Amino acid sequence: MSVVILDFGSQTTQLIARRVREAHVFSEVLPCTVSKAEVLARSPQAIILSGGPASVDESSAPKFDASILDIDVPVLGICYGHQLLAKVHGGRVERADHREFGSAELKIENPVGILKRFDAGEATEVWMSHGDAVTQLPEGFVVLASSKSSPNCVVANLTKRHFGIQFHPEVVHSKRGKDVLEAFLFDVAGIAGDWTSASWVTQSIEDVRKRVPAPEHAICGLSGGVDSAVAAILCKEALGERLTCIFVDTGLLREGEREDVTRIFETRVKLVVVDAREEFLSALRGVSDPETKRKIIGRVFIDVFDREAAKVSQARFLVQGTLYPDVIESTSTKGPSAVIKSHHNVGGLPENMKLLLVEPLRQLFKDEVREGGRLLGLPDHLLGRHPFPGPGLAIRCLGEITEERLSVLRKADAIFTEELRASGLYEKIWQAFVALLPVRSVGVMGDQRTYEETCALRAVTSTDGMTADWYPLPHAFLAKVSNRITNEVRGINRVVYDISSKPPATIEWE
Repeated sequence: MSVVILDFGSQTTQLIARRVREAHVFSEVLPCTVSKAEVLARSPQAIILSGGPASVDESSAPKFDASILDIDVPVLGICYGHQLLAKVHGGRVERADHREFGSAELKIENPVGILKRFDAGEATEVWMSHGDAVTQLPEGFVVLASSKSSPNCVVANLTKRHFGIQFHPEVVHSKRGKDVLEAFLFDVAGIAGDWTSASWVTQSIEDVRKRVPAPEHAICGLSGGVDSAVAAILCKEALGERLTCIFVDTGLLREGEREDVTRIFETRVKLVVVDAREEFLSALRGVSDPETKRKIIGRVFIDVFDREAAKVSQARFLVQGTLYPDVIESTSTKGPSAVIKSHHNVGGLPENMKLLLVEPLRQLFKDEVREGGRLLGLPDHLLGRHPFPGPGLAIRCLGEITEERLSVLRKADAIFTEELRASGLYEKIWQAFVALLPVRSVGVMGDQRTYEETCALRAVTSTDGMTADWYPLPHAFLAKVSNRITNEVRGINRVVYDISSKPPATIEWE
């Protein structure tokens, strides 16, 4: 059983999806522009309309097939979705007399439906973010709860099982948002809540077998990171000897990466190691633009695979460890939301690619992939590795890519990682790395003037990479890392620490 979430451009749409999955219900985000037929194809047990930055009466408001609301399943509208639900059913939405941003008190008046787990008269803290409000209810709708500035804060048509809420239950600031969502999923929609990582692994293995029928073969792009490792082992379970894993040494890898991959996987899968360093570095020579780098890496990556595929009998499929955040940030699946950047696994594929894609992790967040990997028997030290971008060090080596600059970056990054592990900080951090900046500054070493580059340390906490906050590394730790890098890595004479969150920044610098 699944829940379809229609995205109207909210920054927290993916958080809704995560909250639903945390309740062991599979959720899928679709752009709000999908048709009724496309929604019905998912056989949804419930539909959620997300928030969004637009006003429902604006001419530029996102397009929406209102007949979707005729599907006989419960519907929950959140913020913009709440206002859209009211408008479609004949209510009125206007600019609010008092806009609400941040904390507000919700007073429960009628504890039924999605408020079944509350008591009448109870008050709870919720998080608001809106400038419009439902000022007139549609026929058949009643008020279930209100706030000081939103008399129609929670409304419902109990016959249709349509609910609208002005606040955001998916954020932690809504103290009992989980109760609202779970009441919708379980009490109203009657969903079993039996989706687990184990069920996903079983289903994915079967899906891969159907996608790659015998006697055809698949090739997996194995990088040694969590995503490609889980994808490789899952596809090995599905295809056996009909899977060949190819590790491409792009010349853009971390220190010792090639040796680690060979040691871990050569006895687990059919592994081919390809030395394509010169091919990648030659294609990137003189290129500084980050999007161009990604496109070039994607093109060369597929070229290499096409060549290797020709050596594997009946190979027609390419397995990639693409995750849900990759898809979201690479294509405008979020309704009217803007594309942030392309990902080489998604946005950089050439139109004439000869291999068909198999992306068994495409619908999963990182923590879900790790859990699936544990069930598939992968070791914890591999599954606990920090995320590493598909384009590798090319997007951490800002500016032009050269072998010399990559060598400098590798050494600095290895020192940072080594000290994080030695200090017991590595496991507390979602992702940490060094970025080499094309910024030279004057320094003094051994009474001599230097004019060398700057590197930035980056360490963030996150759950799935959709949002992130910088980690407060101890000053003594930062001093030690800075001292080691400037003393041991020739080419860097200045170290800075990045304290930007996502948003407004991204985790990677490019």
